Amino acid sequence: MTHPSALVLFSGGQDSTTCLAHALTRYQRVETIGFDYGQRHHVELQQRQVVLRALRARFPAWRQRLGEDHMIDMAVLGQVSETSLTRDMAIELERSGMPNTFVPGRNLVFLTFAGALAYRRGLQALVTGVCETDYSGYPDCRDDTMKAMQLALSLGMDQRLRVDTPLMWIDKAATWQLAHDLGQRADPAGGGDALVALIAEHTHSCYAGQRATRHPWGYGCGQCPACDLRAQGWARWRAAHAVPTPRTMPFNGIFGAGCP
Repeated sequence: MTHPSALVLFSGGQDSTTCLAHALTRYQRVETIGFDYGQRHHVELQQRQVVLRALRARFPAWRQRLGEDHMIDMAVLGQVSETSLTRDMAIELERSGMPNTFVPGRNLVFLTFAGALAYRRGLQALVTGVCETDYSGYPDCRDDTMKAMQLALSLGMDQRLRVDTPLMWIDKAATWQLAHDLGQRADPAGGGDALVALIAEHTHSCYAGQRATRHPWGYGCGQCPACDLRAQGWARWRAAHAVPTPRTMPFNGIFGAGCP
């Protein structure tokens, strides 16, 4: 294996938890990193630990690979970001056409600090849940940006550092399926359903920070873009894997004459 170890950028949401499962399947040693950047709601930071404990408890094979968790104080990022994720304001489109959930430079800063930590910890890959397939169009989630960051980090650290983006070209429905596949691979005796249930129950994606209402796809307000994206992906995934209800067939004498 070219890259035996990895650092996962882990927020405690659906995408980063799926990426963590990917890393635990692919790499021999895995550590996690989270960032407190002054986000309005700290519930996602609280759920990080819940998810990590649940993964260790349910998947013994992954427990052996899952190492230290790191939390980095990035309050300065919140100080320079006037966005709906760091300020009490409505979610809307800006004049640029970008949603005001976009925190400029966030993923660039995250990857830089993650790269520095990976260098110090002797980890060869960074795993992040960015993608080009959702509604946001965030420029720091695009494939070209990730390739540029991989090159810059490798040059700046003077060693090859891979940026692994397993969700880059898949939508939320495929993300649910990927989680199921990874869980099943870890535990053929029901691991797929178990990981999907764990993600639905414990991860947090809602921009409003709401965990009072439980939906089939998890907790959230059910109205913000993050909840809508997660709900639509769940609905498409479930529809694609629905088991048809058997129709009641009329008796046609298949059991032979004289059957009651």
